[in-house]
Amino acid sequence: MKIVHTPVLLNECLEWLSPVGESYENHAVMVDSTLGEGGHTFNFLSKYPKLSIIGVDADSVIQAKARERLTGFGDRVHFYNGWFDDFYKNYPAEYERPDLILFDLGISVFHYEESKRGFSFRYDEKLDMRLNSNREKSAADLVNELAEEKLADLIYLYGEEKFSRRIAHAIVVARENGRIESSKALAEIIWNAVPANYRYGSIHPATRTFQALRIAVNGELERLPRSLHAAFGCLKQGGKMGVITFHSLEDRIVKNYFRNLGKKCVCPPEVAVCRCGGRQCAELLTRKPVGPTEQEIKANSPSRSAKLRVVRKLFDATEYHLDGVVGF
Repeated sequence: MKIVHTPVLLNECLEWLSPVGESYENHAVMVDSTLGEGGHTFNFLSKYPKLSIIGVDADSVIQAKARERLTGFGDRVHFYNGWFDDFYKNYPAEYERPDLILFDLGISVFHYEESKRGFSFRYDEKLDMRLNSNREKSAADLVNELAEEKLADLIYLYGEEKFSRRIAHAIVVARENGRIESSKALAEIIWNAVPANYRYGSIHPATRTFQALRIAVNGELERLPRSLHAAFGCLKQGGKMGVITFHSLEDRIVKNYFRNLGKKCVCPPEVAVCRCGGRQCAELLTRKPVGPTEQEIKANSPSRSAKLRVVRKLFDATEYHLDGVVGF
């Protein structure tokens, strides 16, 4: 059976990031910073015939799937294979600056069900988790090489796992008998490490540890603040940028950065004279994050934790707008 990723908050994205104004009378440009299988892009191109989209993704395999899905749109869609922070840092000169930018920070169902890289503990797969094979360290490398304390800190910080120290200790003990190479083996170690009553909660006890490893392997939280800032710098004045998050760590980064953009001054209190420019750089279009409807949650359970935040650019931001944004 062919599995197709369902884009989350699709109707909300189409509404909040609709191309409007004079720029859309002829055409508008959008960057889908996390193209995946092209679900959001397909629907934006279908609904807005004067829109063209640049699809960015670090994973060449999933991008090939998107190319096939989007072939009917011809030259209205362009592709960039690489990390989105690199894309925005060195925005290609051949592209017009975007009117719209979307980040969907979720992981595609493809990676869990088809990639065979150990993203899911439901299958017995090589413990890799890299979205791009050029990344130096795989999940297996971290599991087998990190000192116990550092491994526990990683699981706690990125996975918010309360039993991180028990899990890390169990991993270190297990690897004394040989490298831990498979997702199934790691999941079993975690299962046996946690208290019995924790094994039958609302989520599998390995869920948070696997999330933490995936985040660490791909540098997801490290690259997010600078990516948001660089993307906002590329955005046209009056353009809109939206970000979909799925857990509190990344949502905190987005919320704090957007909040700074909405302030008239972000200089610290001890600074006597404003150095940040002293003007509001963005309008917060979503004062509170937009979540899924009950209908969407029933149809697509992974959407239950999704949050969409959107801003409209008024002026370019400065490096001061990154102050106070949680970084890792």
